[in-house]
Amino acid sequence: MKRLIPLLILLSFCSFPLIPAKAASGHRVVIVIDDFGNNMKGTKQMLSLPIPLTAAVMPFLPSTKQDAISAHKKGYEVIVHLPMEPYRGKKSWLGPNAITTDLSDKEIRKRVTDAIEDVPYAIGMNNHMGSKATADERIMRIVLTICKERGLFYLDSRTNSQSLASTIGKELGVPVIENELFFDDLYTHTHVTKQANVLLQKIQTDPVLVAIGHVGPPGEITSRVLSSYIPKIKEKAHFVFLSELAPVQTPIPMH
Repeated sequence: MKRLIPLLILLSFCSFPLIPAKAASGHRVVIVIDDFGNNMKGTKQMLSLPIPLTAAVMPFLPSTKQDAISAHKKGYEVIVHLPMEPYRGKKSWLGPNAITTDLSDKEIRKRVTDAIEDVPYAIGMNNHMGSKATADERIMRIVLTICKERGLFYLDSRTNSQSLASTIGKELGVPVIENELFFDDLYTHTHVTKQANVLLQKIQTDPVLVAIGHVGPPGEITSRVLSSYIPKIKEKAHFVFLSELAPVQTPIPMH
C-alpha cells in the first residue's frame, strides 16, 4: 500500500482524464499545440483533450498568463512560443517583441529573456513562424545560449528545412527536438483529417513522432479531429509530453 501512495498523489495533480493505454508498441507520439495566448478559437477544446499535451504559449498577449496557468493547472506542460521573423508573411502575424534579423545582440537577448519570464511554467521553447530567423546563425546562437542558461529544451518547428537549431544545439549542449508534421497548415477538415491519417501511417515505423496543431482559425477543426483520432493513435503508440524526449537540463547559476 505504501508504494501506491506516491502514485496516487501524482495522479491527483493530473486533471485531464486519462484514457487507458492500448498501444502494443513502445512508439511515442507528442502533440504540441501552438498559438495559445491571444484568446484564440479552440483554446477551451484543446485544453480539454484527454492526453499529455504540450501547450506553446505566445508571450506578451492578452491571455498569455491565463492560458499558461490554465494549461499547467490541467496537468499539461507549457513552452514559450517565441515569435521569430519569417521570409514571408505579415509583421502583424508575429505579435509583440518578435525576434528579427535587424536587431542587435543585446536586444535579441533582452526580448528572449523577457519572453521566457512572461510565460508562467515554461520548461521549453519553440519558434512561431521563424523561417528566416531559425536559419540565421547569430540569432539561433543567442536564443539557444539563453535556453542553456535557463535549463530549457528547444523544439524546432521546422518552418525552414535550412534551420540551424539542431546543429547549434548540439554544439552548445541544448536538447533540440524536431517537429515532423503539421496538422493544420491548411484550415480545412479534409486536410487536418488527411494529416491525422499520415500520422497514423508514420507511427507504425517511426519510434518517435512530434506533430504540431494550432488554436486560432483551425483550432476547433483540429481539436475535433484530434479528439476523434485519439483511440486510433493509442492503438499504435503512447502519447507523451515533449519534455520526455529531452534530457533534464540544469539552469546555469546567474551571478
